[in-house]
Amino acid sequence: MEAPSALFDTDLARRRLARARQTGYAGFLLDRLAEDLDDRLGAVLRSFSSVLDLGSPAPAAAQILRARYGEAWHLRLAPLPEAGGDVIVGDPEMLPLAAGSLDLAVSLLALHAVNDLPGTLIQLRRALRPDGLFIGCLLGGATLTELRQSFGQAESEIEGGISPRVAPFAAVREAGALLQRAGFALPVADTDTVTVRYADPFGLMRDLRSMGMTNVLTERRRTPLRRATLLRAAEVYAERFSDPDGRVRATFEVLWLSGWVPHESQQKPLRPGSAKSRLADALGTIELKPEDGRSP
Repeated sequence: MEAPSALFDTDLARRRLARARQTGYAGFLLDRLAEDLDDRLGAVLRSFSSVLDLGSPAPAAAQILRARYGEAWHLRLAPLPEAGGDVIVGDPEMLPLAAGSLDLAVSLLALHAVNDLPGTLIQLRRALRPDGLFIGCLLGGATLTELRQSFGQAESEIEGGISPRVAPFAAVREAGALLQRAGFALPVADTDTVTVRYADPFGLMRDLRSMGMTNVLTERRRTPLRRATLLRAAEVYAERFSDPDGRVRATFEVLWLSGWVPHESQQKPLRPGSAKSRLADALGTIELKPEDGRSP
């Protein structure tokens, strides 16, 4: 049985990220999410002795980790070479780590672009010790919906068909289920929507290039984008997704995931029927039974 073809061209993704870093990386979204990560870690009432930044496109998360856990052993698995003794270049889908070697792993804006997300989460689960924590964020399904719709309409009108231009990002329910499948306990998945406004759609496209987030789908169209299609897409974008002041909106849906490696000290749900008091008593209401003939 043949393995399924890769969804993303990872070599191309690295080259485009390298070009973005050389010409001036647009780090506003990553910096925002690094601040959110710091807030989330601040709510965790324990320390960590070995921490990993998995694949984040720039070292913003690693800087947060070093500031918060100064005495810990640190490792950054980076997509590109960087200065620093705690950095190695690697692939998030092939973790070079022994089982149970970490107690905290974080990842920002990397996991939506791996070809095998379930497998990557399973590897993370194995690399973490019992009671180890994973916190990460990836782009969700509503990301760049305006751009997707605008190019879809423009290509349909001008070229008679639609080509894949924006990756099929995960939904929050799917992401939460993947944590459970990977063996994480106490899984949590939530969403945050970041809306960025631009003077015109071309400003968004420039930022996407400066973030290394242009189209790297394996099944992308290999012929150059027609000028007429680009201009029509920008026109549709401005018509459908502009604010009263003329600026256009771009949506980035961020899925936050967290889960713990199972440990005997963690809270566990009670067995059904083991409650020692009634909910109605706690709420100060009357419990209505079906035979009463009344709606609850």
